Amino acid sequence: MSDSLISINPASGERIAIYDKMTVDHAKETIEKAHAAFQSWKSKSIDDRAQLMMAAADLLEKKKEEFATLMMNEMGKVLSGGVAEIEKCAWVCRFYADKAADFLKDEIVKTDMDESIISYQPIGVVMAVMPWNYPFWQVFRFAAPTLMAGNTGVLKHASSVTGCSLAIEDIFKEAGFPQDVFRSLLVSGSDMEDLIAHDKVRAVTLTGSTKAGQSVAATSGKHLKKTLLELGGSDPYLVLHDADIALAVKACVDGRLLNAGQSCVAAKRFIVVDSVYDEFLAAFTAEMQSRKLGIPADESTDIGPQASVALRDELHDQVRRSVEAGAKCILGGEIPEKDGAWYPATILTEVKKEMPAYSEELFGPVATVIRASSEDEAIEIANDSDFGLGGAVFTRDVERGKMIARDKIDSGAVFVNAFTKSDPRMPFGGVKQSGYGRELSRFGIHEFVNIKTIGVNNG
Repeated sequence: MSDSLISINPASGERIAIYDKMTVDHAKETIEKAHAAFQSWKSKSIDDRAQLMMAAADLLEKKKEEFATLMMNEMGKVLSGGVAEIEKCAWVCRFYADKAADFLKDEIVKTDMDESIISYQPIGVVMAVMPWNYPFWQVFRFAAPTLMAGNTGVLKHASSVTGCSLAIEDIFKEAGFPQDVFRSLLVSGSDMEDLIAHDKVRAVTLTGSTKAGQSVAATSGKHLKKTLLELGGSDPYLVLHDADIALAVKACVDGRLLNAGQSCVAAKRFIVVDSVYDEFLAAFTAEMQSRKLGIPADESTDIGPQASVALRDELHDQVRRSVEAGAKCILGGEIPEKDGAWYPATILTEVKKEMPAYSEELFGPVATVIRASSEDEAIEIANDSDFGLGGAVFTRDVERGKMIARDKIDSGAVFVNAFTKSDPRMPFGGVKQSGYGRELSRFGIHEFVNIKTIGVNNG
């Protein structure tokens, strides 16, 4: 097994950097240092923590171009998308700096005791296992509430974005957080079983594939560690008979191609009722075709490369197998003849249940368009999935759209007349094979605290 972690530019295939891996013993020592730091960090006032979190937000905004360039080089993110990601990280830091005191304040409950109190207390070291697709956002989405709650954090990031992992650790240090409150673990996935088992690790949060989630959940369960899993998705977007087609097309294409389609909560299955299917498909195809595949630094680029050649090839194999099973590829679907992990905007139609494009997550700029005979069938198809992360409904009847979103679609989030996205003010997470637990909002900070019951008799 290699003792190095290698970062490769997916646009060119060039090697960017090589990092020495930690030994498992070194990683365990880092966890123990994070636990030692927790003993004093948990006693810091929330106001003191908030000042440091605000400083981290300021650093993020000050260095957003630098960090966006780092993401572009390590995983191919379009430069403007990287800047937006860093700005969102600053937002989540400020959100929890502002709101943590309110989210964590004691609650008084009337019982037969003289006093009954619900208190929220930090638990210790929280381990994060994070993916490459949003190298900063995924981490800050966990780190801001976790650190504000008084916990400490250790990060096992995807090996392809090790530079981002170290940059995030440096942000917290430069912002003035005490040494070892947040640390990166430069280890391989094969080391994780030993590290999750460490007695100083109190909880694990993972964003990634369903397979990775199953592995982490099994190990964590064996050692009775609390887990939060945000996994894959195959989000259904329902276009109903009374949809504003121009609005739906714009939202659907934006939702599908954001981050070159590499998002768990991206739009993936477009389920269109028969009466507007032809109109939607024609406009959708034209809009997908208009989006430019190009180098991430170019301001006119809409779609950058996939994060690696291996991931691109896996996506293309799903497209190929779907076509072989009878799907029609009406746009894209061919690997460009040039170096790098490129894949164009692609549309598959006539997709049936037995095809990969129907049942599997397509993690790239590939749209599956499915015809439904009615609204009821569209809802049935939407729920006919192992996943349940996000989704959307397009209709001019907003009240009906809200009812469908609330009562009919089995997923963690459903938007009406807009594509699904995360927001620090709202909970984020899935059901079924998309995982469990919630990040963001007050729910996110409550995931990794001891919700303590205190009963008092005055004597």
